[in-house]
Amino acid sequence: MPAVAATTTELTGREKAAILLITLGPEKSAQVFRHLKEDEIETLTLEIANISAVMPETKEAVLEEFYQICLAQQYITEGGIAYAKQILEKALGEAKAYEVINKLTVSLQVRPFDFIRKSDAGQILNFIQNEHPQTIALILSYLKPKQAGEVLSELSPDKQSDVARRIATMDRTSPDVIKEVEKVLEKKLSSLLTEDYTAVGGVDSVVEILNAVDRGTEKHILETLESEDAELSEEIKKKMFVFEDILTLDNRSIQTVLREVDNRDLALALKNSSEELQNLILSNISKRLAGMVREDMEFMGPVRRSDVEEAQQKIVNIIRRLQDAGEIIIGRSGGDDIIA
Repeated sequence: MPAVAATTTELTGREKAAILLITLGPEKSAQVFRHLKEDEIETLTLEIANISAVMPETKEAVLEEFYQICLAQQYITEGGIAYAKQILEKALGEAKAYEVINKLTVSLQVRPFDFIRKSDAGQILNFIQNEHPQTIALILSYLKPKQAGEVLSELSPDKQSDVARRIATMDRTSPDVIKEVEKVLEKKLSSLLTEDYTAVGGVDSVVEILNAVDRGTEKHILETLESEDAELSEEIKKKMFVFEDILTLDNRSIQTVLREVDNRDLALALKNSSEELQNLILSNISKRLAGMVREDMEFMGPVRRSDVEEAQQKIVNIIRRLQDAGEIIIGRSGGDDIIA
């Protein structure tokens, strides 16, 4: 695409995203990229490469549109669609407010069950505990992980693992099904759902929820799942603590872990990690050993991503084993307080 003109009306969403990243600059764009999938990064990178220049008016218009959508999202979070529409109409006028809200619901897909997310865990539990486990799993998939974790912790033990398994194996849910569930629970249809199928649940979703429950609930669910579906249980366990989460460990725990890690595996695992994590780990071993690890990282040259991930998983497995043995403690948002 050649130099971009001043109007945004004929630009695609992808082109606007590319212009936004160009406007934000390389440092902020890099931070955005960390939250995108590989194929999305490739698509946007190609789009950016095809733009030779962007007129200042276009940059300003794209930024303004992005700001308005962010503002609308904030208002929706604070008080719902009606509140957002009311505020935006006062600020932008009725026509512009409708345009912004419409873009938001179509492009960002405002999530269903908004009326439940404003309730506390106790109210939600009373509201859904007698529902079918599949219905509970669907609803929890749309809640914030912490909120869903609190509800899951209060379900009966037999329901906990059943609901967790259903969340993990959930793929895509038809808008008609979601509408029907909302109709039963709130007795009104949501006007925000698009005709696209909405992806919910999955292993990542249940991992986020389990990270928010207390350790006892997590252990019960994982043990039950292991007896019912060992492969699914192992997949969930692998994502419960990822390599970068070492940043959350205290120095003594890191030193305990590193005593069991092979130096070659350590160098390979650190090859693709953040500078912050590299510095933290290397500061917890001797200067001589740290120098050797850095030399190994430098001289090993290009390595396959799969080899790096395998080395990182070995270290994560050591951490999980030491945690289960009670030799280290991993801080948890929903767990017990640590008493010195």
